[in-house]
Amino acid sequence: MSLRDRMPPAHPFDDDKLKEECGVFGVVGVDNAASVVALGLHALQHRGQEAGGIVTHEFGQGFSSARRFGYVRDNFTDAETMATLPGPIGIGHVRYSTAGSKGATQIRDVQPFFGEFSMGGAAIAHNGNITNALALRKELVDRGSIFQSSSDSECIIHLMARSMGRKIPDRMEEALRKVEGAFSVVAMTRTKLIGCRDPLGVRPLVLGQLGDGWVLASETCALDIINATFIREIEPGEMVVATGKGVESHFPFRPAKSRFCIFEHVYFSRPDSILGGRSVYETRENIGRELAKEAPVDADMVCPVPDSGTPAAIGFSLESGIPYAMGIIRNQYMGRTFIEPTESIRNMGVRLKLNVNRALVKGKRIILVDDSVVRGTTSRKIKEMILEAGAAEVHFRIASPPTKWPCFYGVDTPQRDKLLAANMTEEEMRDHLGVNSLKFISIDGLYRAVGEARGRDQASPQYCDACFSGEYPVKPSDMLDQGFEMKTPAE
Repeated sequence: MSLRDRMPPAHPFDDDKLKEECGVFGVVGVDNAASVVALGLHALQHRGQEAGGIVTHEFGQGFSSARRFGYVRDNFTDAETMATLPGPIGIGHVRYSTAGSKGATQIRDVQPFFGEFSMGGAAIAHNGNITNALALRKELVDRGSIFQSSSDSECIIHLMARSMGRKIPDRMEEALRKVEGAFSVVAMTRTKLIGCRDPLGVRPLVLGQLGDGWVLASETCALDIINATFIREIEPGEMVVATGKGVESHFPFRPAKSRFCIFEHVYFSRPDSILGGRSVYETRENIGRELAKEAPVDADMVCPVPDSGTPAAIGFSLESGIPYAMGIIRNQYMGRTFIEPTESIRNMGVRLKLNVNRALVKGKRIILVDDSVVRGTTSRKIKEMILEAGAAEVHFRIASPPTKWPCFYGVDTPQRDKLLAANMTEEEMRDHLGVNSLKFISIDGLYRAVGEARGRDQASPQYCDACFSGEYPVKPSDMLDQGFEMKTPAE
């Protein structure tokens, strides 16, 4: 993640959504590793669309790398590019930038990062956010390190360079012990594929097997695309080292209670992935059911805000008995560089991505189910489109609690004063959006939907829910130094 100030998305057609910042993938012991990595990254494209990179190694040729802006399908499918990435081992990364457009994001910020050490080279790809990166960077620069990017992930390479460990996995362990925040790391040497999760396990990482080779990925959907067998999730605080001889595992960090990001269940992960042994799709359907129990409303039709609201809308419909219909259709073929945004095109905004199915909604009382409300700009536009199409009423049901706090663990979140729920009550938000009713699932209801029968009311929550509760499991040191104010007892 960039260390520059957080900015709203610069692209005029971006959804008003939280953005997962990256996905990681790695493979060892396969023919043509780069092609396998490219397929895995394609499956993880939802986790980052700004840029991607691949590093491979071939004996006799050394390390090779390619980093590009844009989609995987546009950059890592042609034979010419893939021919420059030979070898049986490789890692890759897809990135979502937090600081403006492609022009503001330098190619040097695109991962994986590479370092040459006395015992050989290593490349690393990181999903998450280092909350003490500014302090680490200052210390490293003061001691002579020269940074090539603005990414917090590069700190790991410099910390590894200063380690006295005899092997690269040892150096990585020592480096990661100095890091605070959230990290799922995939790294490679000439012969080893390495994966590691932070002690709280905030971000996901899974292990798979492909023939005699091994795979690491952010989500199980990336295993499916290459027909790999899902073995298990990497445990919080675990490091695995995979070679042609198998997989070794150990736990280099002090044990801690898992605090996996609950928003992975709500929105970030693909619905065909498995998290914690649970289908993401089924969990989102359960969220919709809980929402229907908590916030019923008399209406004629349940419609999702596509595509992320679809499973929850189905669950709401099944629980409430109100018919489900695709009242909004998404244009699946609009790219990020659709047209030069003149003022008139810019004002079209959401209409370029979404269109109302007028024949279905006219004269109906509509329940719109969405995954979240961030700034509220898109929600207002969708409401206006539904009413213009002749709907009698519009009721919003949101499949997450109000997002009141920024995330510092690998999610692009606006500053707190830009979050609608941080500045308005639910009633004020309803009036601001101009809808007949607005209800969010409770945090207890969300916990029940993800399998915690007692809800959040227990001694210590199983998940990181800081964006809803303001209770940060890892102190955001850098942001506190810059003036961020933590939750007070009164809040």
